[in-house]
Amino acid sequence: MTINARVLILARDDRLAGPLAEGLDRLGWRTITARGPYAAIAALGDLQIEAAIVDVESYGAEALGLAKRLKAACGSRRLPVIAIGDPNPDLETWSFDLTLAPPLHPAQAALRLESLVRGAVAEEEFELRLETFADRGRRLDLPDEPFSPYRILAVGEPAPQFLALSNALTRGGAETVGAFTAYTAFDYLHERPFDAVVLWAGDNDSEALSIAAGMRRNTRLYHIPTLLYLKAEALVTLAEVFHRGISDVASPDTPEVETAKRVIELARAHRRQNAIRTALEKARSSGLMDAATGLFTRDLFAAHLVRLSQASRIRNRPLSVCVLKLTERIDLKPLRDGGWIDRAVPQIGSMIGRLVRAEDTAARLGPELFALALPSTAQHAARAAAERISAVIACTAFDAGAHRPPFVVEFDIGVAELQPGESAAKALERAANKALHAKAS
Repeated sequence: MTINARVLILARDDRLAGPLAEGLDRLGWRTITARGPYAAIAALGDLQIEAAIVDVESYGAEALGLAKRLKAACGSRRLPVIAIGDPNPDLETWSFDLTLAPPLHPAQAALRLESLVRGAVAEEEFELRLETFADRGRRLDLPDEPFSPYRILAVGEPAPQFLALSNALTRGGAETVGAFTAYTAFDYLHERPFDAVVLWAGDNDSEALSIAAGMRRNTRLYHIPTLLYLKAEALVTLAEVFHRGISDVASPDTPEVETAKRVIELARAHRRQNAIRTALEKARSSGLMDAATGLFTRDLFAAHLVRLSQASRIRNRPLSVCVLKLTERIDLKPLRDGGWIDRAVPQIGSMIGRLVRAEDTAARLGPELFALALPSTAQHAARAAAERISAVIACTAFDAGAHRPPFVVEFDIGVAELQPGESAAKALERAANKALHAKAS
């Protein structure tokens, strides 16, 4: 029997771990539970564990070194470790990436896991790009995290508890900006960067949830964590709240000092992840990219793919490659003869670069041929990503000159997941063959 666990839960008992494991399993985050550090370390060595959750209260003083031990057991594979416990500044020094207060709702855990795992993969990718670019005489620098106070946006009516939280955040070293309406909130969000958002539901939780949903629909605001103040008598369920994109929930009865610590925890994790994404995006201005599209060149991609394949084996992570080729199911000859395809390719390549994750590598292999390398991604997820990119570009009309209607393009897609003992070149070749022999669906 094959175990495909993604999350390791370390807990002495099932009081918190049991319901959490069941809920995460239903949400697609398959779990395995360990009672002690030795069992946990064994699981990390054998399985493709992406993150760990530690019930620190069940371990007491023993929790002090758990996060460091779990991370060390993974070697070069970055392992985000979440602590379930009361917010405590010491937990950061103990190497926990995030602290969430008990009881931890599975939907809330899944949301934070998605963010932390992506951040870990992005950090690994940044390390690999440092090496690839250094081989070609270019240096990438990780931006220093600003020492400025965390900037928090507080949205809602000026209720006493809300004002008390703003004061607690200020005392904790954060800078708080208040907004009384959704319109003002989005004005602020589009004008300046924030590390976290606090929403006061009050008597109208629908407006607060609509703000959270609006942030999740915006690519620039998507990753900003949000904490919702929710009354106990609210009709909305916690599952619905977290599925709307809320990162954490507090009640008006929660002490403001505790809530402020939870908000600052979310802000700290967000700022770190944002620094990594910014560093990866700056690679586009390195001078090594394809001048027309801003993507990796063929040779740079080949060198980086070799490094990615080696790292995937060492880190016990999957790696998938995709090839996207302009399809011949549409008659492109007149457009090629007129040079319109050549004019469209830079825009197509630029769109591909914006549609992939920061940790993914997109390349231009030929005049009408593109490739993607997706770290920590299985084949089915890689195909879904490639099909999404293809669908977006297929909805875009490109100029065909005067007196001619705009034209659209489609891709034939090939996807391959790196197999044990397989070279990066062979995996790319398999993906290319699938794209070349793709049939109309």
